[in-house]
Amino acid sequence: MTVTNPLKAHQNDEARRKWRNPFLSIKFFVICHGFLQLSQLLVSGYLKSSISTIERRFGLSSQTSGMLSSTNEIGNTALIVFVSFFGSRVHRPRIIGIGAILVSIAGLLMALPHFIMGKYTYDESIANVSDICQYSGENDDFHCNKNKGNGDMRVLSIMFIGQFLLGIGGVPIQPFGISYIDDFASETNSPMYLGIMFAITVLGPGMAFMLGSVMLNFYVDIDKINPDEIRLTSKDPRWVGAWWLGFLMAASLVAIASIPYFFFPKEMPKEVAKKSEGNTKVKKNLMREIRCKSDTMSNMTLLEFIKSFPFILFRTLKNPIYLLVVLAQVNLSAMIAGLAVFMAKFLERQFTVTASHANLMIGGGNIGLAMVGIVVGGIIMKKLRLTLKQSAAMCTVGLLLCVCLASPLLLMGCSTQKVAGVNYKYHNSSNIDINSTCHNHCNCIKGAFNPICGSDGVEYISPCYAGCSELVVNQLEKKVSNYVNCSCIVSDNSKPDAQPGTCGSGCSHLLYPFVGLSALAGFVASLSQTPSFMLILRTVQPEDKSFAIGIQHMLFRVLAWMPGPVLYGSTIDTTCIHWGMKCGKRTECKYYDNNLFRSRFLGLQLLFDVGALLCFLTAYVIIKRQMSRRNKYDVAEEDKTENISEKGALVVSPSPVQCHLESNV
Repeated sequence: MTVTNPLKAHQNDEARRKWRNPFLSIKFFVICHGFLQLSQLLVSGYLKSSISTIERRFGLSSQTSGMLSSTNEIGNTALIVFVSFFGSRVHRPRIIGIGAILVSIAGLLMALPHFIMGKYTYDESIANVSDICQYSGENDDFHCNKNKGNGDMRVLSIMFIGQFLLGIGGVPIQPFGISYIDDFASETNSPMYLGIMFAITVLGPGMAFMLGSVMLNFYVDIDKINPDEIRLTSKDPRWVGAWWLGFLMAASLVAIASIPYFFFPKEMPKEVAKKSEGNTKVKKNLMREIRCKSDTMSNMTLLEFIKSFPFILFRTLKNPIYLLVVLAQVNLSAMIAGLAVFMAKFLERQFTVTASHANLMIGGGNIGLAMVGIVVGGIIMKKLRLTLKQSAAMCTVGLLLCVCLASPLLLMGCSTQKVAGVNYKYHNSSNIDINSTCHNHCNCIKGAFNPICGSDGVEYISPCYAGCSELVVNQLEKKVSNYVNCSCIVSDNSKPDAQPGTCGSGCSHLLYPFVGLSALAGFVASLSQTPSFMLILRTVQPEDKSFAIGIQHMLFRVLAWMPGPVLYGSTIDTTCIHWGMKCGKRTECKYYDNNLFRSRFLGLQLLFDVGALLCFLTAYVIIKRQMSRRNKYDVAEEDKTENISEKGALVVSPSPVQCHLESNV
């Protein structure tokens, strides 16, 4: 007579059922959710990869572009609490799919301004001689009328609406996805699944920057003009790439990724852990769930939830480990929010590289190593079975190494190039002034920007402001090759007075060392990603899991993702030394003080890194003390204090209120 093991038979039945229907497999859900988050972040990340191009196209300051980047968090924050309330009450996969469709629509709206605006125009002496020194010429009013469609800020409202809708659509995707995975994955596999999902998710911004690197090589109006009419090159500071094209591609990808979510069930069979250890854990979790459900009020209304929200919030935040880890993640999120939006612009200005090349460096270097770090962190968690104390120590060491590696970046850079009238005196002037006697006979257009590099090593904001009266055109390429007879340039006549384009900062040789060191710093910091999330999941009660994740993401948005880009953008604007002008209005910054830009931009990064380090260190100290006192807790204190189990998880005896949350959160 053969004796059948009930657990093994159950596992075999589950395996056969999942083979026939992949939508009953949590592994397949992890793959789908990673792909969706990759696609979602491709939409939001593409904006960050093209932000400097959008600034140039619409004449925005860094503060305004930071506000544009933060707008999606407003809609997200407004609804994140309600997502926490609905939790497992709703069909989570189906809600995720609906949110993905909204994200796809938002991506299409982001590209819409390109199709309702006119052609991009710029200050040019390539197709005509309007920007060289002349005794008569077009006045500023004519120039404004000629370009009035270029600065129409009203179309930006469409992009702000698109960003707002992007935030609303993204509300359920990560909280519902994380809780769904953790609910139906075994306890031993959950860290690995989350690590894999986070790693796949990181590919989203990486692919966004790579996509930006490709798309920004195409001219913005490639669909409106003949390629033969394009006179600029991607190295020209006036170049605007096809920023809109990437949004169309990303939105299509999100629409495809949303399809599987309408086929996943509301609840799927719980993944069974291997061996007797896993069986014991499943039994304990079942007993706890049954005990909780017997005390719950499953008909709690939304109004009742809102009334009890302050109490629930206070009870969640008074958990010191949870609060410290979330604050550490807030610091890191604020840093990432700023770097993601403005890192490409920083590389462009500091090392005189094109927007396409900067995006390639970020997508292939910084984000690539960050993805590897997240995977390694998840593997370490699974292989070593880290306790809470060890997880906190891992986060602390990772941030300490990050600070040590990021500090030398403050010294890797050069000063701003010499720009006549901006940060350097004209040769016949006693002070720095854009109005010099050497070109006062020229009818220069105010606010013109067509930089040239003089043979004296000084950059001039336009040929007219260099006093150049003649230009030499390459007839084959139909482009200006050099300028001559420039009254403001001291030349030895052995070479042309000036050539089109910027002189550059002279720091291009530091680009690869800078990107390599910053990518290494990002790698060690990303090792803390999975351990920090597991600290949150394992230090709150099981019934509070969805709510705790919702509060975590709400704090991310309120304290990091919304103010982060605006803070970075405002800081960058304080380093501007020459603003563009159009029709009497200030537009984007043309020149920055590179030393101030570098010190303030990277200084903010170090500030947030140190803040996260202190939070993780404090959490480690608290956990260590709790472990040393765990045998001294008496029965009367069990309802108010936390015990540490043999596996390192904080366990609290369920109360009726806590169990009440499980059925509703």
